[in-house]
Amino acid sequence: MKNNIPPVYYGDYLQLDKILGAQQLQSQKYATAAHDETLFIIVHQVYELWFKQILHELNSIISVFSHERVDDRDLTTVVHRLRRITQIQQIMNDQISVMETMTPQEFLAFRDYLVPASGFQSIQFKQLEISLGLKREYRIDFDQESFYTRLTAADRQYLTDLESKASLFELVDKWLARMPLLEIDGFSFWSLYKQVTDDYLADDEKTIAENSTLTAEQRKKELEALRQTQEKFDALLNTDKYQSLLDQGQFRLSQKAMLSALFIKQYSQEPIFNLPFQLITLLTEVDEKMTIWRHRHAMMVHRMLGGKIGTGGSAGHQYLHRTTQANRVFVDFFDMATFLLPKHLLPKLPDNVTRYLEFHLYQAAKQPV
Repeated sequence: MKNNIPPVYYGDYLQLDKILGAQQLQSQKYATAAHDETLFIIVHQVYELWFKQILHELNSIISVFSHERVDDRDLTTVVHRLRRITQIQQIMNDQISVMETMTPQEFLAFRDYLVPASGFQSIQFKQLEISLGLKREYRIDFDQESFYTRLTAADRQYLTDLESKASLFELVDKWLARMPLLEIDGFSFWSLYKQVTDDYLADDEKTIAENSTLTAEQRKKELEALRQTQEKFDALLNTDKYQSLLDQGQFRLSQKAMLSALFIKQYSQEPIFNLPFQLITLLTEVDEKMTIWRHRHAMMVHRMLGGKIGTGGSAGHQYLHRTTQANRVFVDFFDMATFLLPKHLLPKLPDNVTRYLEFHLYQAAKQPV
């Protein structure tokens, strides 16, 4: 390391004069300063700093998946950075507890001075949602409308331009669809899978039919639920049926991507699937922690405002509760558990297939001396 570089001072390096001087209270402009407004500002400023770091990680991940071929070494980096994102999300979720030390009346002491500002106008959070895959057509009506009515022209244009670019969801879908896992050396896993799942669901039907604790109405409902599950199983391997469910919004992943992801999750113990399995698991966790954050935020707003509208004109906690389930991205990775089989029922892969799924060094070590 060079010894002739100018000395760095802690406060200058972190630009603490800017950061610590950035808490300007709205209440102080019009009345006596509200004590808890400082907490409110700092919590939201910290959120924005964490959003910036998450976007820094996310953009590097999107860059990796933007290539036609994703190198395994790059996939290691992606998994590492996704895990970092989930740890940041955990901190953000825990941070809500700090905000909850403020009582409703302490919030009301300065709340009206903030109108019409709201968290909806957090451009970094919107950028995070869009980059993950929550584009406008997947948003609830209020969100779609607010893109036009509650953002500046410059911010609206910035987000509109971002929506024209491929999201992480779209890139991961293409990456999964490119994987040559469905037909290997003449072996068709899916024909065996269909046979096993048909038997598996037939056993479920028999269990329901023979369950003496069920009333006739309960048995009817359970058989109907099983029938709907059977339809989804059938659609997995039928292009037209799958496309129909895709058009209805019951799936977001393409059929090839869904089958690849399912194959990886079914045989997650195979060496070559270690990183892809971790990737799918971490994307599921990112979505889960986002949902938890939305839910905790909605509960906090309900606690603070009751039935009052939000400062940005939304229906307050009712709007936030709607986004909790509606504004999700990787739901298919959650729903995939529907199609997973117990390990002991999985079709055994022939040796010529398992060779594809092992590391070359491991394969060499297995050869007889």
